[in-house]
Amino acid sequence: MRQVWSWSKIVVAAMCAAAVGSVAQADVKLPKVIASHMVLQQKLPITVWGTADADEEVTVSIGTNTASTKAGADGKWSVKLKEMTASNEPHEVVIKGKNEIKLTDVLIGEVWVASGQSNMEWTVSNSNNPKEEIESAKHPTIRLFHVRKVPGVTPQAEVVLDREWSECSPQTIGNFSAVAYFFGREIQKELNIPVGLINTSWGGTAIEPWTPIVGFESVPALANYADQAKAQQANPEGVKPNAGAPTHLYNGMVHALVPFGIRGALWYQGESNRGQGVAYEQRMHALINGWRSVWNQGDFPFLFVQLAPYKYVKPPATDPNNLLPQIWEAQTRTLAMKNTGMAVTTDITNLDDIHPRNKQDVGKRLALWALAKTYGKTGLVYSGPLYKSMKVEGNKIRIEFDHVGGGLKSRDDKPLSWFTIAGKEGDFVEATAVIDGSTVVVSSDKIAEPAAVRFGWNELAEPNLMNVNGLPAGPFRTSR
Repeated sequence: MRQVWSWSKIVVAAMCAAAVGSVAQADVKLPKVIASHMVLQQKLPITVWGTADADEEVTVSIGTNTASTKAGADGKWSVKLKEMTASNEPHEVVIKGKNEIKLTDVLIGEVWVASGQSNMEWTVSNSNNPKEEIESAKHPTIRLFHVRKVPGVTPQAEVVLDREWSECSPQTIGNFSAVAYFFGREIQKELNIPVGLINTSWGGTAIEPWTPIVGFESVPALANYADQAKAQQANPEGVKPNAGAPTHLYNGMVHALVPFGIRGALWYQGESNRGQGVAYEQRMHALINGWRSVWNQGDFPFLFVQLAPYKYVKPPATDPNNLLPQIWEAQTRTLAMKNTGMAVTTDITNLDDIHPRNKQDVGKRLALWALAKTYGKTGLVYSGPLYKSMKVEGNKIRIEFDHVGGGLKSRDDKPLSWFTIAGKEGDFVEATAVIDGSTVVVSSDKIAEPAAVRFGWNELAEPNLMNVNGLPAGPFRTSR
């Protein structure tokens, strides 16, 4: 028999539906980066944010550490709890509004964001010794968070995930960033505190899509990128999200992570920007300034990997414009920015593979910078020799270095390789280079009045100069 509805029943049903809808809208909600099993950054005020009904009161508590606020007219709310110190013991985070959320197994420790292109995205399962590395990856106080590759025309309120916060284990580590993991493993081992790793990377991408507008605005030469992004954000209709467009990866894969507390950032990128040469330095400034600006945590550590040698031009198997060496120079010059660090990789490479499998040493070298400069570990040699100055001595040039460590040596005990020398107007020729104390003396019988030296100035260069602490010297030229 068909049921006949009276107007009164219809009104009552509509009121019930509205009530259910209003309850759903009233639920306090959190961004995906704030969840059970996460690591919260120690020794920084803890920011927790989300949405609720307008004017809804929200309280966030970690034990007795409590803060309250009211949601704004747009439903957004944010609180700052007092900073806490690292602990391997799990905490519970309670968020109360008209509903209640309990987050469990939350640790307090060190959080790092890892980003870049394919060499950062490169997984543990595709690195050296994958079976052994995966089987031994039992680190319950290392936590992993993996952002999916989704660009955005405008800054997105939420990221899409490949994996929510989870413990590092043989079941979770295989498809995670190898560089990030090997870095985090060293930090956790040395400090014995929890480490949170946020992987947001995308192979084949350039640096411009990862840079926010404010970053481009900080570098006058790149203001056109800021103008382009502003125009798209003002009129996004018809603009498709594009992994190659300025700001689009920041918008889709980074913006929603802010202001989650972090200690610093790891960056491995540049292959897709090789055409910029030394101008890549400006782009690094824009990226670093931009991320530091949006996070509003001051000049947090920004550690990056200098690209490995690779046979880009085939044939001939060398680049006449020296574009890769120019990128190396741009990366080295970026070290002038406060609180930056660089891992040199000229000795752990594969000229026929743009993805060297030895990501273990990459992670370790980044960790050395962090342990020495961020965490204050003393007695560490954290960099290989980097060019400091030159002095002409007759028909020779003496090169001085920073980061000599315990002394200079040849990695393979053969004569030093990949040094060239030139006069004021002549071409560079192969040179003899000899270690003399903490310096290297460079000369050639073909150059009577030397004026300049280059070291490793070729995309195929795998030079053997290093310090006795096992860290390779960075490529350089004494003049541009």
